[in-house]
Amino acid sequence: MTVRVPVRPELLRWARERSRIAPERFEKRFPRFHAWERAEPHPTYRQLEGFAKATRTPIGFLFLAEPPEQPLPIPDFRTIADRPVGRPSPDLLDTLYLCQERQAWYRDHALKDGEAPLPFVGSTSASDSVEAIAARMRTTLAFDLEERRNLSTWTDALRRFITQANDAGVLVMVSGIVGSNTQRRLDVAEFRGFALVDDVAPLIFLNGADSRAAQMFTLAHELAHIWLGESALSDSDGRAVPEHHIEGSCNRVAAEVLAPLTVVQEEFNPDVPLADEAPRLARRFKVSSLVALRRLRDLGALDAETYWNTYDREVDRLRELEVGRKSSSSGGNFYRTTGARVSPRFARAVIVATLEGRSSFTDAFRLLGFKKMATFRELGRRLGVDV
Repeated sequence: MTVRVPVRPELLRWARERSRIAPERFEKRFPRFHAWERAEPHPTYRQLEGFAKATRTPIGFLFLAEPPEQPLPIPDFRTIADRPVGRPSPDLLDTLYLCQERQAWYRDHALKDGEAPLPFVGSTSASDSVEAIAARMRTTLAFDLEERRNLSTWTDALRRFITQANDAGVLVMVSGIVGSNTQRRLDVAEFRGFALVDDVAPLIFLNGADSRAAQMFTLAHELAHIWLGESALSDSDGRAVPEHHIEGSCNRVAAEVLAPLTVVQEEFNPDVPLADEAPRLARRFKVSSLVALRRLRDLGALDAETYWNTYDREVDRLRELEVGRKSSSSGGNFYRTTGARVSPRFARAVIVATLEGRSSFTDAFRLLGFKKMATFRELGRRLGVDV
């Protein structure tokens, strides 16, 4: 006899919606879902287990009287197309929880090693001038305009920017998946990044599924959150005009860090067509073309309609280039990718603490996202740790 399990329709719908599984995929995977909603009939326990696993839902949640609230552990300032974003997906929540675990581990490790609090965390306020905040950030990060001028491309500048943030004490983690699970890809439509403020272990996560052009602005934006002492999931789209004053301040600071307006004004040639001038300025400041367009808009060189239209076309062009780059990629270097996902600074600390007996190999493998001792040793070697 087949045993059916009564489940409230609202719980089934809640699990489906929070999973963010594309409708066509969901219908193919669960063709009987609408029948379950009507109890015609209820799912079997085995079917319910499969549903819970696919939607990343703890199966016990499906037996509650009503859908549980799963609030984000940090303030949420995101909007997509000027509308608040809905409930967080399991992928976003799990990424946040994992980053919080890593941050807590690193904070404890740093304090035991006698590391002092980082003076720049929370050192500014939204009432400070954008130019002053940006100048302090560039100084602390050693993100110098002249140094950038000598780099080959803005993608080199992005890599350098990430390295400089890590060197300053910020754990910068870049990944397009949840942990090391390649089957759980993060959705850039849900979030681009977030900042977890801590005076010893500030952490920034960049959604690696996003284009590298967008990642540069996101990193600058999230660093502004660190300077302001405000953890957040937030708008970091250079095109956006956020309603929240903190978000607006972080966007303005990010743009100023990447391309100071006074210097842009000095460099700008109004007699050159936009199609030529924006790329030239992007090359000059080693920023993405999206940042160059935003700065031209801030300068008053573009009216609103021209800006929106040009920006959207450029986003589409860069997205196509990114898709082409990823499709032709051989997958990259595993150890470089692993280091980027967890921050080289964090990975090195975990490896050293484990080799010294201050942390277990079990904890190290969980925090770093792999299970083999050979991988642990090789990653350590590549990070300059004597293993």
